[in-house]
Amino acid sequence: MGHERPDEERPESRDLRVYRGPPRLGPTRFSAFAGSSNPKQTTKRGKRKRLTRAWYETRMGKAAIGVVLILGFFFLVNWLMLSRLHDARLWLHKGFPKNPNLNLKRVHAQNEERKKSGKPKRKYNRTYDRMLGLAAQALAKEKLEPKDLWQEPKVQALAWKPCADQRSWAPKDGKNGYIMVTANGGINQQRVAVCNIVVVARLLNAALVIPKFMLSDVWTDASQFGDIYQEEHFIKYLSPDIRIVKELPEELQSLDLEAIGSVVTDTDVMKEAKPEFYKERILPILLKNRVIHFVGFGNRLAFDPIPFKLQRLRCRCNFHALNFIPSIQETGALLVRRLRNSESYLGPLDQPLFGQKSLILDKKFDPSVQKKASSSSSSNSKYLALHLRFEIDMVAHSLCYFGGGETEQRELDTYRQKHFPSLSFLTKTKKFPSPDTLRTEGLCPLTPEEAVLMLAALGFNRKTRVFVAGANIYGGSKRLDVLTSLYPNLVTKEKLLSETELQPFKNFSSQLAALDFIGCAAANAFAMTDSGSQLSSLVSGYRIYYGEGKMPTIRPNKRRLSDIMLKNNTIEWNVFEKRVRKAIRQTKHVFARPNGRSVFRYPRCKECMCNHH
Repeated sequence: MGHERPDEERPESRDLRVYRGPPRLGPTRFSAFAGSSNPKQTTKRGKRKRLTRAWYETRMGKAAIGVVLILGFFFLVNWLMLSRLHDARLWLHKGFPKNPNLNLKRVHAQNEERKKSGKPKRKYNRTYDRMLGLAAQALAKEKLEPKDLWQEPKVQALAWKPCADQRSWAPKDGKNGYIMVTANGGINQQRVAVCNIVVVARLLNAALVIPKFMLSDVWTDASQFGDIYQEEHFIKYLSPDIRIVKELPEELQSLDLEAIGSVVTDTDVMKEAKPEFYKERILPILLKNRVIHFVGFGNRLAFDPIPFKLQRLRCRCNFHALNFIPSIQETGALLVRRLRNSESYLGPLDQPLFGQKSLILDKKFDPSVQKKASSSSSSNSKYLALHLRFEIDMVAHSLCYFGGGETEQRELDTYRQKHFPSLSFLTKTKKFPSPDTLRTEGLCPLTPEEAVLMLAALGFNRKTRVFVAGANIYGGSKRLDVLTSLYPNLVTKEKLLSETELQPFKNFSSQLAALDFIGCAAANAFAMTDSGSQLSSLVSGYRIYYGEGKMPTIRPNKRRLSDIMLKNNTIEWNVFEKRVRKAIRQTKHVFARPNGRSVFRYPRCKECMCNHH
C-alpha cells in the first residue's frame, strides 16, 4: 500500500485522520483548513474526501480481512496435512502410542469406509500353510540365486573406510573427579551404555571407574564387565582419551554416595540428553563431591548435536576398545569355523572379532593358504545368519497377537505383570490400538513362519546354511520346525557346539549372546527380523564398519511385509516373490547416517568412517 494505517488508539476525532510520512496520499489533520479561501467549499470538499476515504478504508479493511482468512485457511489445511503425516509416527518404539485415540479414530474411519464399499477388514491369520507349501515347491526347483543376494547392493559401500581410531587431541587427566556407572539391560544395551559413559567422562574431565553391570530380572545374568570384555585392552586403548581406573581411591570408597547426592539414576537424566545437560547439572555435583555414580545408565546421551571429537570417541569405544575375552573369542571362532565348514577362509571381520591368537587354534593352520582363500569365499563356506528376535520378552512387550488364543493372552499378560509392570498397568488404564492395527503399522516382530517365507522369496536356495541367533523362541522348538522343513541346514550354537564347549557360558545369557553376536557379525549375509533390536543394530553397524562393502544386511520393512503377508490366502508365489524382493531392495541402499540416528547402527558418517570418493 505504501502508507500506514491510521492510529485508531489516539483520542482525535475519526474525521481528523493522521497520516505519517511522505508521500501524502490522503488528508492530514490540517487539510480541512488548507488549500481554499472558501470555508463552505472547503467543508464540502473535506466531507466528500472523508466519505471517499471511509468507503476506501472499509473496502480495504474487508480485503485485508479476506486475505487474512485465506492465509489462515491455507495454514490450517497445511497444519492438518502435516499432522496427518506425523500421525503415522505417533507410535513410540515397541508399540507405545503417544496418543492412540488419534490412530484409533483414523482406523475406525477406515473400517467404516470398508463397510460402505463392501471390503471386509483384513485380519491377521497366522496360518501360513498355503504359503509354506508354495515356498517348498519353489525351493524344490533349485533355481539359481539372484546375483546380488550375497553382495552389497552398491559400489559406494567400498568408499567408506574405518577411521574412528584416528585421534587429534591430548589425553585428559580426569582431575575433576571419578565417574562410576552401573549399566542396565542385556549385553547390547550395556555396550551402548559403556560407550556413552566414556564420552561423558571425557566431556567432564573425569576418571572412569571400570563399568559395572546391573543384574536384570529379565536376563538373570550376574556377568560383569571383565567376564565379557578385555579390561586391560579397554584401559590401554582408551588411555589417550580418558583416564580409566579399576576402583575408587580409598578415601572415596567409604562415602555414602546417596546421602551426599552423588547417585544419579536414569530417571534423573533425560533420554538422549545433550552435552550441555551434563555440564550444567552433573559437573557441579562432581566438582563438589569428587564422585558421581550413574545407576541404570543407558541411552542417556544424544547422538546430535555433539562435538565431532566426542562422537568419534563413541565410535572408537564401540568398534575398537570393546574386545571379547579370549574364552569367548576362541569359542566364537570355533562356532564360525564350523558354520563355514572351512579351515582356510578368512572373513573381513575375523580379526576384530577374534584377535590374532584366536585365529590360529589349529596347529595345522597355514597362513599362506588362508591368505589365498580370503580373496573370495567359496559357496561351501558361505552362511546366512538370521537373528530371530522372537523371545517371550519381545513378544509380550509388542502387545501383538500371534494366533495362540486365550492361552497365549493369559501367558503374555502374566509375563507383562511380572517383568513390565508399568506396561501392564497402562494396558488396563488406557485404550491401546488393537493387535491388528499394530501389525498393519509394522510394529509386530516377524514370526518364524514370516521370516522363513521372506528368505525363500528372496531366493536363498534350500541348501543354504542358516545360523539362527536367539533360538530360544516363543513357542519352543515346534516353531523352529517350520524353518528346518524349508532349510534343512539350519543350525544354532547349541547344535554346533558340544555341551562341554558351551558349559563355561551356561547360566550366563550375556556371554551366550556374545557368541550370537559373533556368529551374526561374521556371516556372509545377515538377516534381521526386527530393526529395533539392539543386537541387530549393533551387528549391522559392526558389519558396515569392518565389512569392506562385502557384508550385506537384510533389513525388512515390516509395514510393507505386513501388507504382503496379510494376502497369504490369495497371493500367488511369483507375485509374493516380486513384492518381497522389491520391499527388501528398497532398504539396502548405501547412505550416510541420518541426523540424530545411532552411530553404532549407522557408522557411515565422518566421525566414524572416512569417505574416499
